[in-house]
Amino acid sequence: MSSIPLRSFGTSGVKISALGLGGHHLGDAQDEKTAIQIIREAVDGGVTFFDNCWEYNRGKSENWMGKGLKELKGLRDKVFLMTKVCTHGRDAALAMRMLEESLRRLQTDHLDLWQVHGVGFDNDPELFIRPGGAAEALTKAKQQGKVRFVGFTGHKAPEIHLKMLGTGFPFDSVQMPLNAFDASFHSFETQVLPELNKRGIAPLGMKPLNGKGEPLKKGLLTPKQALRYAMSLPVATTITGMDKLEVLHQNLKIAQDFEPMSPQEMDALREQCRDHAADGRFEHYKVSLQFDNPEARWAHGFPVDEEQKEIKEMLRETDNTGRAFPVLKS
Repeated sequence: MSSIPLRSFGTSGVKISALGLGGHHLGDAQDEKTAIQIIREAVDGGVTFFDNCWEYNRGKSENWMGKGLKELKGLRDKVFLMTKVCTHGRDAALAMRMLEESLRRLQTDHLDLWQVHGVGFDNDPELFIRPGGAAEALTKAKQQGKVRFVGFTGHKAPEIHLKMLGTGFPFDSVQMPLNAFDASFHSFETQVLPELNKRGIAPLGMKPLNGKGEPLKKGLLTPKQALRYAMSLPVATTITGMDKLEVLHQNLKIAQDFEPMSPQEMDALREQCRDHAADGRFEHYKVSLQFDNPEARWAHGFPVDEEQKEIKEMLRETDNTGRAFPVLKS
């Protein structure tokens, strides 16, 4: 069996797998047993980068990942473990509380990477860098040895990513949507990716299948085309959701057999997707509150989409297995 290529995590000297396992979809697995099986087979197949977030599936994603890494002896040492913190402009003390909660759920004493989750509003950079803001928590956590590296994520607007970089904070990584549709619409590929590579910051790609795979379902491109395109970009890893074993097996084969697209192939796929990309219909996370993080909208005083999966879950607090406290405010 071929192995998944390893790539440099920025200028750190650390290597990570070119394919990463997304934490949100892990929490959508049929049950805990299936999630643990996905974790085991992903590691066996060469995946080392594991994504997660404090708020995913009301804590279930972190809980299941933690159990999988604990029960399958020795796996924690084989993976590069990342989770995200949902501060969204609130204070550093809250971020540190979230970190401790994530460490408990993930059953580890440290993270390889801790990232601010889903920056998407114009004032997020100013709130992040202000005295007492989340930037202080990232610095403190790194100094305490609870995290090795720090970064931020977002899927809404490239200009906000650039404003985050403009704060001057020493980020180790930045996560963003990168796919053949992004190239033609509010593009992170053209606006943010070159800046990260210029600065030696590790670029982390996500949403290679456009979140819910709608273009694939409509036959506009194949899973192999979509993943190959995203993995052919100059990124450290491409993170994608895998909630079923068959999806994992499909993605492992693509990654293990990976051959980069030529520039001509990439141009052809961009052109193939261009007209469909023009109005954002396949990148709802850029244009609709449907994909907005509820924690972010609450923190900014904005209304939420009551039909959103996460909101419906929040209304069933008695079923919650991962969240230790209610909606948090500074």
